[in-house]
Amino acid sequence: MTPSASETTASGFRHASVLLEGAVEALVHDPEGYYLDGTFGRGGHSRAILARLAPAGRLLAIDRDPQAIAEASAIDDPRFTIEQGEFARLDAIAECHGLHGRLAGILLDVGVSSPQLDDPERGFSFLRDGPLDMRMDPTRGESAADFIARCGEVEIARVFKAYGEERFARRLARAVVARRTEWPFERTADLAEVVKAAHPAWEKGKHPATRVFQALRIQVNGELEQLDAGLVAALDALAPGGHLVVISFHSLEDRRVKRFIRDHVRGDSDLPRGMPIRDDQLQRRLESLGKAQRASAGEVQDNPRARSAVMRMARKRF
Repeated sequence: MTPSASETTASGFRHASVLLEGAVEALVHDPEGYYLDGTFGRGGHSRAILARLAPAGRLLAIDRDPQAIAEASAIDDPRFTIEQGEFARLDAIAECHGLHGRLAGILLDVGVSSPQLDDPERGFSFLRDGPLDMRMDPTRGESAADFIARCGEVEIARVFKAYGEERFARRLARAVVARRTEWPFERTADLAEVVKAAHPAWEKGKHPATRVFQALRIQVNGELEQLDAGLVAALDALAPGGHLVVISFHSLEDRRVKRFIRDHVRGDSDLPRGMPIRDDQLQRRLESLGKAQRASAGEVQDNPRARSAVMRMARKRF
């Protein structure tokens, strides 16, 4: 039986896997194949993949969040293995398991998980007060509080603009830097209040700190660099005929996925116009598997976080 899209995790948080049925339908084309879930999260997609696999099938999952790794211990299935790591290195991880170039499908669900957002101690959300952390792996790297304490106004504004697409990035960065001279930012609610007070034009139905928190999360976790590297790694790790399924949650991610698939569908487009060349010389490594898909109205109603999700799919040609 296919698992429900909405489950309660071992830690007690609700988690709804976005585009669950569509993603697994697009991914699993050979029940006896080897698959990789590059973003285990809380296991909704992995459980649904396992439900479709034959006894000879196999699923390797990856996540850098220690809580996700702990959650995976609840899956008692000999076909399932999980490794802690970044999906940007999924080709190396697959190689360690003897699966590089043999994978029938790779799924990347690159959004932050609901339990990460809902747990105040993780510091991802401006709606719940907690430590200003935002790291997907809290044991490594620089927290959001560290970044704000270390960087100057120009760099903070650059991050707000580039990763949050915030129109008033410079103004908000100036307010943050001015306030930190009094005492450092350590809590999410503190930062949210400073941004809220400094923001001159609130968007209807959106907290004024939304874009700033998105930007800091992307910066702290290197999410766009992770995505770029993960797409390249996935193309290398797939077997010919293997499926790549990517779910993204904002335009910065989706543009990268769309461009990556488009470029590899077109192949080598830098050749001089009119040059006689065979189709197989164009290095067209991917073919698209239909148009981008979005969550249905029913899914968005059940899980409002699904409203921004976009799923793109492709098949490796060689």
